[in-house]
Amino acid sequence: MADRSLEGMALPLEVRARLAELELELSEGDITQKGYEKKRSKLIGAYLPQPPTANGAAVVRCRLQHSEGAPRRTFRSAHIGVCDVREAAARERVASTAGNRPLFYFRFGVDQALPQERRAPVTPSSASRYHRRRSSGSRDERYRSDVHTEAVQAALAKHKERKMAVPMPSKRRSLVVQTSMDAYTPPDTSSGSEDEGSVQGDSQGTPTSSQGSINMEHWISQAIHGSTTSTTSSSSTQSGGSGAAHRLADVMAQTHIENHSAPPDVTTYTSEHSIQVERPQGSTGSRTAPKYGNAELMETGDGVPVSSRVSAKIQQLVNTLKRPKRPPLREFFVDDFEELLEVQQPDPNQPKPEGAQMLAMRGEQLGVVTNWPPSLEAALQRWGTISPKAPCLTTMDTNGKPLYILTYGKLWTRSMKVAYSILHKLGTKQEPMVRPGDRVALVFPNNDPAAFMAAFYGCLLAEVVPVPIEVPLTRKDAGSQQIGFLLGSCGVTVALTSDACHKGLPKSPTGEIPQFKGWPKLLWFVTESKHLSKPPRDWFPHIKDANNDTAYIEYKTCKDGSVLGVTVTRTALLTHCQALTQACGYTEAETIVNVLDFKKDVGLWHGILTSVMNMMHVISIPYSLMKVNPLSWIQKVCQYKAKVACVKSRDMHWALVAHRDQRDINLSSLRMLIVADGANPWSISSCDAFLNVFQSKGLRQEVICPCASSPEALTVAIRRPTDDSNQPPGRGVLSMHGLTYGVIRVDSEEKLSVLTVQDVGLVMPGAIMCSVKPDGVPQLCRTDEIGELCVCAVATGTSYYGLSGMTKNTFEVFPMTSSGAPISEYPFIRTGLLGFVGPGGLVFVVGKMDGLMVVSGRRHNADDIVATALAVEPMKFVYRGRIAVFSVTVLHDERIVIVAEQRPDSTEEDSFQWMSRVLQAIDSIHQVGVYCLALVPANTLPKTPLGGIHLSETKQLFLEGSLHPCNVLMCPHTCVTNLPKPRQKQPEIGPASVMVGNLVSGKRIAQASGRDLGQIEDNDQARKFLFLSEVLQWRAQTTPDHILYTLLNCRGAIANSLTCVQLHKRAEKIAVMLMERGHLQDGDHVALVYPPGIDLIAAFYGCLYAGCVPITVRPPHPQNIATTLPTVKMIVEVSRSACLMTTQLICKLLRSREAAAAVDVRTWPLILDTDDLPKKRPAQICKPCNPDTLAYLDFSVSTTGMLAGVKMSHAATSAFCRSIKLQCELYPSREVAICLDPYCGLGFVLWCLCSVYSGHQSILIPPSELETNPALWLLAVSQYKVRDTFCSYSVMELCTKGLGSQTESLKARGLDLSRVRTCVVVAEERPRIALTQSFSKLFKDLGLHPRAVSTSFGCRVNLAICLQGTSGPDPTTVYVDMRALRHDRVRLVERGSPHSLPLMESGKILPGVRIIIANPETKGPLGDSHLGEIWVHSAHNASGYFTIYGDESLQSDHFNSRLSFGDTQTIWARTGYLGFLRRTELTDANGERHDALYVVGALDEAMELRGMRYHPIDIETSVIRAHKSVTECAVFTWTNLLVVVVELDGSEQEALDLVPLVTNVVLEEHYLIVGVVVVVDIGVIPINSRGEKQRMHLRDGFLADQLDPIYVAYNM
Repeated sequence: MADRSLEGMALPLEVRARLAELELELSEGDITQKGYEKKRSKLIGAYLPQPPTANGAAVVRCRLQHSEGAPRRTFRSAHIGVCDVREAAARERVASTAGNRPLFYFRFGVDQALPQERRAPVTPSSASRYHRRRSSGSRDERYRSDVHTEAVQAALAKHKERKMAVPMPSKRRSLVVQTSMDAYTPPDTSSGSEDEGSVQGDSQGTPTSSQGSINMEHWISQAIHGSTTSTTSSSSTQSGGSGAAHRLADVMAQTHIENHSAPPDVTTYTSEHSIQVERPQGSTGSRTAPKYGNAELMETGDGVPVSSRVSAKIQQLVNTLKRPKRPPLREFFVDDFEELLEVQQPDPNQPKPEGAQMLAMRGEQLGVVTNWPPSLEAALQRWGTISPKAPCLTTMDTNGKPLYILTYGKLWTRSMKVAYSILHKLGTKQEPMVRPGDRVALVFPNNDPAAFMAAFYGCLLAEVVPVPIEVPLTRKDAGSQQIGFLLGSCGVTVALTSDACHKGLPKSPTGEIPQFKGWPKLLWFVTESKHLSKPPRDWFPHIKDANNDTAYIEYKTCKDGSVLGVTVTRTALLTHCQALTQACGYTEAETIVNVLDFKKDVGLWHGILTSVMNMMHVISIPYSLMKVNPLSWIQKVCQYKAKVACVKSRDMHWALVAHRDQRDINLSSLRMLIVADGANPWSISSCDAFLNVFQSKGLRQEVICPCASSPEALTVAIRRPTDDSNQPPGRGVLSMHGLTYGVIRVDSEEKLSVLTVQDVGLVMPGAIMCSVKPDGVPQLCRTDEIGELCVCAVATGTSYYGLSGMTKNTFEVFPMTSSGAPISEYPFIRTGLLGFVGPGGLVFVVGKMDGLMVVSGRRHNADDIVATALAVEPMKFVYRGRIAVFSVTVLHDERIVIVAEQRPDSTEEDSFQWMSRVLQAIDSIHQVGVYCLALVPANTLPKTPLGGIHLSETKQLFLEGSLHPCNVLMCPHTCVTNLPKPRQKQPEIGPASVMVGNLVSGKRIAQASGRDLGQIEDNDQARKFLFLSEVLQWRAQTTPDHILYTLLNCRGAIANSLTCVQLHKRAEKIAVMLMERGHLQDGDHVALVYPPGIDLIAAFYGCLYAGCVPITVRPPHPQNIATTLPTVKMIVEVSRSACLMTTQLICKLLRSREAAAAVDVRTWPLILDTDDLPKKRPAQICKPCNPDTLAYLDFSVSTTGMLAGVKMSHAATSAFCRSIKLQCELYPSREVAICLDPYCGLGFVLWCLCSVYSGHQSILIPPSELETNPALWLLAVSQYKVRDTFCSYSVMELCTKGLGSQTESLKARGLDLSRVRTCVVVAEERPRIALTQSFSKLFKDLGLHPRAVSTSFGCRVNLAICLQGTSGPDPTTVYVDMRALRHDRVRLVERGSPHSLPLMESGKILPGVRIIIANPETKGPLGDSHLGEIWVHSAHNASGYFTIYGDESLQSDHFNSRLSFGDTQTIWARTGYLGFLRRTELTDANGERHDALYVVGALDEAMELRGMRYHPIDIETSVIRAHKSVTECAVFTWTNLLVVVVELDGSEQEALDLVPLVTNVVLEEHYLIVGVVVVVDIGVIPINSRGEKQRMHLRDGFLADQLDPIYVAYNM
């Protein structure tokens, strides 16, 4: 920043200009800091006052102190922690601009109040800040405004006291690889390191670069205040160590968060969410605050202390979101599942327009000059014949040398040739390809205006319609597909092009030009002379007066990327040229320098059309030359003494950067410098800076003529060149806050957020202009209101080609007065420009409709946001012209997204720092939150043909997750303010009232039961025996050779089988072994560690024979001992096993060296190897004395990661087997295929127990064998003609994924599933309906009936509650409202309705089982429209947990609960699962209406967020749908933040694409803000043996930093 001390000094202009150059040289790195200071002091030494006295420089100082030390009121706004930066910064601005003319006023005519010498167009000291950096692309230095930069810096200085407490994202090392420096160097690499150069303290030196990176806050304060007194420096920050911990400590020390008695609830998003930052008055030093070591000590939910980087970051994130509790709402939701999104209430203080209704503004009369030609072709004919030698166009090569001079004679003859060839040489005589009126594409590169001009006029002469378009560079060019659609809709079949361009187009191997994506089939025709035929003597083009035929079609790219064609008639074309001639005062043979694209817009209108009408000479400067030599256009102006130049503000800026020591520049010949993008309000800064530097080179102020144009209305307004240098241009300083409400407020209070606009001159000759409200009925605006400018004139476009509906809305608008009367009988045309007509008829433009973003009812312009982002210094982390701003719609409102290209040499830390400062600046200046800020590697954003950013394509890439950013910062907490109100828990209603309420409203209490076991008559011989061991002995005697078990190997062959007698004999031998070798007593516990198979079954019955209690344990995985063996050890220890039985192989494994590394192998109990059994029988087989004694222990890890063992008594085991036998109708003649893990739950019962009880044959298929042969299970089902089969979700998933493409070959192998009547998935979770449906669909062709597939449901307290039987109704599916479910309500909706969630019944309730739905908190019974906990009463309930801790309260609560109201006698077991019952229309076997149980999810896993209950699976389903690369997802909460972990199947570059997509989808579908997004590799999310996610394990791994994530994003 220029030193403030100069601003009050009266320095001569040349000294100021030299200073500006010096500063530029320093910023470009051309001189050292020392050299700079030496030269500078030499320059200003003579003008410096004596050393400051008590009242000299102290004025500024004391004012600054005043604004710093004053007590600051904190204010609340809709953004996190915005202190009131405006007032204080405004005061500083008053102080800092004390010596300058005020910039804040509307100035029309001469301002008498100002002394003459002060009326410089811009304060030179600040102008020196302008030409700092060269840029690339189209959006660039025109955004630079010194006032704005100061405003932004002042805003940021306010934030320095509260460093943005945002944890930096963590990134895997491989993602941080820097892109190579030489990958891309746009024209703005010259900007050197500026933070050293741009700070000159009054007394202190500048911070060195090493300090600069650490002491950013200090640097900013210095940059703003020009002095580093103790008052401005808030507190010295530590140079942080690694990671976020140190930063966290700083943040904690600097952010004082109010203490509230209640803990802060992050999940209630209040509208007033500002962090209260308070400072004791006048305190200068930093407050002492507790600093934490490496991280704050935190506790997990279970009270386990965790000290890790992750938790520190999360705590940091939580601190950014902490805010006071909102007071409780007075009224409650009547129907509390109707989640209403909060509608933004209008701000009562918002400015409203107060002026009178505007009057339409009429331009001057279009004066017809006698010698104006009757049409443009006639003009060409005239000049081509009268003055054939007159130069028409001079083209340049890349060295700036004239390449070719096209004279009017040559243009005329060549155009004739083109016209003749188009009409007569394409197609046949009888069937010409092109007839008059047809559309023809013009495809010419930007460096060949001569060929374009000949082709364009050739088309006009031939009366065909030219459609000029860009050269398609590749087949997949950004936006070229949309151009193809335009060509197709225009019916284009011929494309005219130049030789060089034709050679450069991509070719197929045969040499043909391939069809571009979306393009029609084209004939490419080269218009070079050698390819054209000379027209015969007697042929002459038909030159008519201008009429209403279409002259040409100009393409226009819309906000959404679609391309429209604007048709311009011959009359409009001619009238437009006449209006421009009159407005610009063009005369014959003037020279004009054109830097613009000659194919469309201002470049076409001035450089190709109007120039020919007036026989002018155009010097065309191609974009490629500008890139090499940005001064080329100025040199050409001097060389040719050009009167007019057409440029964009970018070209002025580039010239500023490059002008250096060009001594021989003289711009006095210029009478008009047309600034084509003058409609962009930020172009004013380039104009001012350009004038400031080149005034000394003969440039006059009145020469600069900004104009406003649009594809529809052509030239809307242009500033006329005047001879009166005393007439300063009109200028307005508008309040940006007012503009967001569409209101003009001249800002007199010198606030931070202002927009300085310049006029774009007067309405065009012969046109009428008014402004109408941008949306709704086109009603005239008031005089102080911003509207869309509309024009009524002949010289405009007439329609969008082929789109009558859109044409009507744009080209046929009838503006109304407030009374509803149209103001004119003629239609107006919407220009797409937002602005107003100011005093004196001057037109002001403040933005474009296309750049408009309406956020919470306020309008923001993309260009303004870009300008603020660019004003955030230092700018050395991103490229200047490569910033895109657009909005995406999320949750019914627009959200602002900023995407910028990052320089290859910037570090993560720096970029992140810059990003967080941009957020603060935009928040302060525009009072709007940015939803997402992304940085992408250099040169990766899609480009427009002239090098700018292709906005709609960028937005498209962002939305589909293909942008591949290298840095992302999401701030949903700040800007999403329309979430539904958090649910207020109502004062507890007693269970009795609930029951009465249900009865009154006619809802039944939700309870149901399976068939009554007592009433079922069955000839069950096994019922005579109470114990399974007795049943086995009975079967061994009565049916010794009946096969009970058949084990298959991976090839589908029988590996082993067991008959009743074989099993009995093996069990006897094992019992002997236990008694003799193990010396075990009756009731001792034995761990059985076997692979799935026959040995496990024999060992189990051996234990029963010996009177021991067996515990089945999954053996350790030989390839993964380190993680699987500790679980085995834990189960063995927790179950107090006295002995461990296993095979010889596993025996060796348990004692191996690898095992010793994982656990202490010396503490194993006695290990018995059953491969070597004794030969004798036991003296007696033990018979339990009491049916309630323990039969076996069932150990399993629940989804929440808890290891729980339950006790199964002999009575419960027999009752269980009987219940399944009745439900599935199992008899000795049946065969059942089982593909399950045999270690716990229903899987174990089906594998080991049911066959012995019911006598049916079990075909056992170990699930691990499916990994080598996925078709094994289904082939076995088909081969053995099985009617009933059981599997797990993991098996089903393996078949669906592994066999999806093989159904045809399986059919050929004879696979037939038509005999299957029940295929049951054994699970302890909500049925996975998508998986079961895709499985059914996939194997429908192989005979599988969709009805056959169903699920079962069991849990720890009761291993099987539901199981789809053979008889009974088919499983039903219902659709429930997901929003109602969050409020524990069940509301059925139609399939496909919004927020509907399909739920499948979990199978039929087993015989002898009773179910009730109870409120988990009050334990009262619930009605069937409520979601509650499933409670179960049955003979096969487990009898309790087996723990060494003996936690009795938990035991009695889970296994012996009673209802608090109603039937208080029955003892229930609590399943820990939420669900509901529904009475269906179907009837049961006993004729009753059937009650279906729907399981929704585990109570332990349900997440309480914003007062509502969410089930992880619902959020996970949404996230998996968000992007094709997300293979799996798991969510959990941590300190009220939602953490989403996604597994990425793709390159690590895609990791950051997922962050916005995940955040969007969870917001849209669940109204939740994601706190942390963690992207990990495939297979990181732990899954248990049943295929269920272990979310709590994952959470612990995340907090302990063990996941090795690819990327962790902390959403602010």
